[in-house]
Amino acid sequence: MESSKGRVVVGVLAAIVLASAGNTVVSFAAQALGASPQVIQGLAPQAYVFLTTVGVVVAAVAWSLIRSRAKRPNALLRKLVPIVVVVSLLPDLPLFGIAGASAIGVIGLMVMHFVVAGVAVPIFAKVLPLPADAPGTAAVPA
Repeated sequence: MESSKGRVVVGVLAAIVLASAGNTVVSFAAQALGASPQVIQGLAPQAYVFLTTVGVVVAAVAWSLIRSRAKRPNALLRKLVPIVVVVSLLPDLPLFGIAGASAIGVIGLMVMHFVVAGVAVPIFAKVLPLPADAPGTAAVPA
């Protein structure tokens, strides 16, 4: 399946903007509940917008590679996306032990990972549609 480069670029930019907007809401909510962006630095816009951008771009590249090389891209991504989101939470876990860090702040930071995935996946599905899985093949990249 072909996608125009312009459409993909616009989709990736839209995912970055929309996920960053969603993460802004999460950050404001966490801060309203007492979280400090000075302690949980990922709640500061300069941190979460940058990390959202990196995450969306890396995810788009991975999606594109899986789309073009996997025999069963749908099956693979159905398994891989949740695994990657859960693994992406691991670096946040030690933040629970930082002096002055509120659980609300760390949980807010973790919610941001789900916001990015929840925004990016549907956009990728539109601008980088997946071909049908080849029947009778394993869900591993070719």
